[in-house]
Amino acid sequence: MLLQKSSYYHIYNRGINREDIFFEARNYRYFLDLYAKYVEPIADTFAYCLMRNHFHLLVRIKTEEEQEQTWKVSKTFQVSEAFQVSSPTQQFSNFFNAYAKAINKTYHRTGGLFQERFGRIPVTSDEYFACLVMYIHRNPQKHGFVDDFREYPYSSYDAICSAQPTRLKRAQVLEWFSGKDWFLRTHQELVDEKKIAKLVAGDI
Repeated sequence: MLLQKSSYYHIYNRGINREDIFFEARNYRYFLDLYAKYVEPIADTFAYCLMRNHFHLLVRIKTEEEQEQTWKVSKTFQVSEAFQVSSPTQQFSNFFNAYAKAINKTYHRTGGLFQERFGRIPVTSDEYFACLVMYIHRNPQKHGFVDDFREYPYSSYDAICSAQPTRLKRAQVLEWFSGKDWFLRTHQELVDEKKIAKLVAGDI
């Protein structure tokens, strides 16, 4: 399924055979640096979480006009040279391939890093957005990586809570929660996973 412009998606993947895709702190930072280069020019990001062996993203693919505007301010973004001629789907593929090649080179490994082609599930109903954001942020606690998801360093939770500059679409996320207070309060509750079951692919 090709990514469609102006559409929202839950994008995810995991390591092959459930193996790790992040081995140390610098890997998470490098993943996000590549994300800025390949993905930010073609997609808005609302939430993310990077875990040792898998990741979750909530994005909206930009329109052609929005992508053109991003290109014009490309000094702010490390825009890929291939951006102008690549489809959004190809940009994501280029991103994951670049990360996999770097990991293989750094850790002297061969073969695929990711389980399969990246997953992409359209998010088509407003009622799902807030629930999916909560699900993504709470995922490290769900899988036992931390006792409290708020302490996990590799998600968008802190950036959305903060007043510091961010390239995340923080204002729109907080609007989905009717403000920061409700954002904080609802994140302390368990997510109704049945409500968004079709959006989380059985939780990879």
